[in-house]
Amino acid sequence: MPSPLPRREFLARAGCGFGLIGLAGLFADEGLLGLARGASDDLGARALNPLAPQPPHFAAKATRVIWIFINGGPSHVDTWDFKPALEKWHGKSIREFDPEFKDTTGFFKNAVGNLMKSPFAFTPRGECGKMVSSIFPNLGRHVDKMAFIHSGYTESNNHSPALFAMNTGMPRMGLPCVGSWVTYGLGSESRDLPGFVVMSDPKGRGLPKGHAANWSAGFLPGVFQGTHLRPSGDPIDNLNRPPQLDAAAQRNQLDLLRQLNAIHQQQFAAESELTARIESFELAYRMQAAAPATLDVAAETKHVQDLYGIGDPNCDHFARQCLMARRLVERGVRFVQIYSGGMENQRSWDGHIDIQGNHQQFAGETEKPIAGLLTDLEQRGLLDETLVIWCGEFGRLPIAQLSEKPGRDHNPHCFTAWLAGGGVRGGVSYGESDEIGYKAAVNRVHLNDLHATILHLLGIDHTRLTYKYNGRNFRLTDVAGEVIREIIA
Repeated sequence: MPSPLPRREFLARAGCGFGLIGLAGLFADEGLLGLARGASDDLGARALNPLAPQPPHFAAKATRVIWIFINGGPSHVDTWDFKPALEKWHGKSIREFDPEFKDTTGFFKNAVGNLMKSPFAFTPRGECGKMVSSIFPNLGRHVDKMAFIHSGYTESNNHSPALFAMNTGMPRMGLPCVGSWVTYGLGSESRDLPGFVVMSDPKGRGLPKGHAANWSAGFLPGVFQGTHLRPSGDPIDNLNRPPQLDAAAQRNQLDLLRQLNAIHQQQFAAESELTARIESFELAYRMQAAAPATLDVAAETKHVQDLYGIGDPNCDHFARQCLMARRLVERGVRFVQIYSGGMENQRSWDGHIDIQGNHQQFAGETEKPIAGLLTDLEQRGLLDETLVIWCGEFGRLPIAQLSEKPGRDHNPHCFTAWLAGGGVRGGVSYGESDEIGYKAAVNRVHLNDLHATILHLLGIDHTRLTYKYNGRNFRLTDVAGEVIREIIA
């Protein structure tokens, strides 16, 4: 018969047990136990694979997203938001138009000029008769697929915070972006590729301001962060195994790591970070087989490559990225984001100087590939379930920024975005800017409303997709956001 435990040992063991109970409670408060994503709890499935597909809150109209991020702030009055009043008021002070006008809130306050008409001609396109700038000859053919939002607005007139706001809902870094929230909520349909992929400018013009913070998972588990494909060289580090390591030896290494990690996991079953790390090893191994073939656009027929503009020196780089995006979503990747343009000024859509030359250049690089993407998705039966988004971080002012060739300054008061596919009503416009395109005037749309609408199309109730961090339930739309039901089919 075993001897009874000494009193001190009994208290020590019991105390440790009570301490673990308390620790588990603290972990739960901090969201570290892998709690449900605003729907039903399924700790087992998430423990095995954090990116396992999750059911939406309700029937989804879209299952995947391709976001064409127009980096630098495209001018809505020179692209999709036709303002004939600018012809009338061209060259006149904005204070003649509005005697009570006080401050442009632009970035370069010492270079403020007069109202300026668009240097581009606008013509009606499609059955809906949408007025479209001449810089979109190919993309204009698809307006009957698009829902335009002409009354978007944000708070910041500076690139970095405006980029963070458009990507995360808040004008500061450290928060999860839209792609991370989507993959957190829905998981991924692919076991061999990342759930969230990001592509940036491949012409040496740099990353968008804020760099990787724009596709960060923030306080969400790291497995939901965007995987950035390098614009030149190998798109992903270590995608090819070392020449001295064959497939069998690598598999043996991973099996040993898994066994060692499993022993540790038995003692600490609630460690979600360990689970994510185990899964990341396995995903990296599977990607070595799947990713090279997926990213090989040369495998496509010449007809498809020509459709996107591959081989055209003006748009070849962006054409390859758009075609890769189609190949990724086709294979189950949940969210793809492509940045057009690099850091700032003439390296992106940031047309402070020569708005005509700037927008003509970047539209020429992107509009044929995006048009090809929409056509290709439709022909393959993928557009109905793929939500395509065209949007930047803010708009631009209807007045000229003084320079040898006039440009336009930042405008957080109004921007235009369009959505296509994925349950969107085509050929409609929602909201209006004022007569000259300075402010959102009718049915104003905050970026929280845009995010709520994106999540809704994916079958997610934005008020239920939450993650507990620092004692508070966070969500992409914070405490705001209304779904724009008028653009939903």
